[in-house]
Amino acid sequence: MQITQTKNEDLKREYTVTMTPEEIDAKVNERLTELGKTVKMPGFRPGKVPLTLLKSKYGKAVMGEVLEHAVNDSTLQAINENNLRPAMRPKIEVKTFEEGKGLEYTMAIELLPEIKLADLSAIALNKMTAKPSDKEVTEALERIASGNKTSKKIEEDRAAKTGDILLIDFDGTVDGAPFPGMKGNDHALELGSNQFIPGFEDQLVGAKAGEKKTVTVTFPKDYGHAALQGVEAVFAVDVKELQEPVVPAIDEEFAKNLGFEDLAKLKEIVEQQIQNEYDQLTRMTLKRDLLDALDESHDFEVPAGMVDAEFEGIWQQLKGHDHAHDDPDHVHGPDCDHGAQEEGTEEERAEYRDIATRRVKLGLVLAEIGRINEIEVSNQELQQAVISEARRYPGKEQQVFEYYQQNPQALETVKAPIYEDKVVDFILERSKLDTRQVDIEELTKAADQEPPKKAKSKSKAKKSAGSKAE
Repeated sequence: MQITQTKNEDLKREYTVTMTPEEIDAKVNERLTELGKTVKMPGFRPGKVPLTLLKSKYGKAVMGEVLEHAVNDSTLQAINENNLRPAMRPKIEVKTFEEGKGLEYTMAIELLPEIKLADLSAIALNKMTAKPSDKEVTEALERIASGNKTSKKIEEDRAAKTGDILLIDFDGTVDGAPFPGMKGNDHALELGSNQFIPGFEDQLVGAKAGEKKTVTVTFPKDYGHAALQGVEAVFAVDVKELQEPVVPAIDEEFAKNLGFEDLAKLKEIVEQQIQNEYDQLTRMTLKRDLLDALDESHDFEVPAGMVDAEFEGIWQQLKGHDHAHDDPDHVHGPDCDHGAQEEGTEEERAEYRDIATRRVKLGLVLAEIGRINEIEVSNQELQQAVISEARRYPGKEQQVFEYYQQNPQALETVKAPIYEDKVVDFILERSKLDTRQVDIEELTKAADQEPPKKAKSKSKAKKSAGSKAE
């Protein structure tokens, strides 16, 4: 086997690999001999089948195996002998591979750049923190109480108003005929909650207990059930009872009904939940500022292939988002430039390519910091992450575990954000942090700020900027 370098430009390397017909034939015969030890053919015992017969029956299949092994072996040899660090899988183009002619193929490799890391201790960042006020805790408790409200019967003879709860039976028809799913009994409907079709609840305002009402509504044109889109329906409604919502008092009994020791413990848990949300904002803002600092303090050539792959991932995601709610039955007229919309303008593509370049660049910087400082994700950390993922699918935990066991690439998607966060924590521990407490409004405003980029981005681009986990 002969490996000859044919290109050495920046991060790109190309090699021509050749194997003589004799080398190919030797490898084919070696593989056929190995097969002959177990293969069964009429008239021959295993291991006694002539090589010529084996070659006539299995020769083409073995040639394919030989090609695969030759490519893998030579690629590994070229990488090891030249101390290469490939950025992506090498691109292989077979020029010649025929019996009697040997093998010739080209191998294009794009390398990871040499990165001169900045002094991490010189990175200066502002860390804004916030604590929940007593007012915010009280408001959160009031929301919890509102979510646990009960109702009681209205004894006085009065008309229903918005906010009341009506206990109703209803029976709907379309063109005088019943329709599945349009009938119900003893349904508690809060007027103004928008549980039902627009206009339904409005027509029950003013109704009294014991009254029968006829409600006529038109289903929205985008209604989930295609047969009812834009269709008029008539409902016979029997108002059986009027009730009013009762919000429980925030006291010891309320806390115990929710499963807490006392009101103080409930307040403590609520305050901690709010604090966790504020801490996440702090983390998000601090990490974004750190990534900006790393972006500004590092300058190196980014592998074009990695940028291409990242850009395509972003672009496909954006196209999927843009058309996620398209009507699949929509007929595009002659004036509909749908294809141009999917391709995007040259300016838009350049904008998102800048974002892809930033993502790749920051990913390489974080990876290099992690590599040099031997930062790793432990098996225990990875297992905990998989367990957390499995808990999101109650009843299907075992299927989730098996999925990750059988799909190393999927497991890598779980590992990557853990690794990134560990590297970020490593950098933050060595950076200069100016910590100050602010109110939640200032922290939220800072978290919503768009990170600086070469090109100004639209709202969707904001979500794409930075690293994948930013």
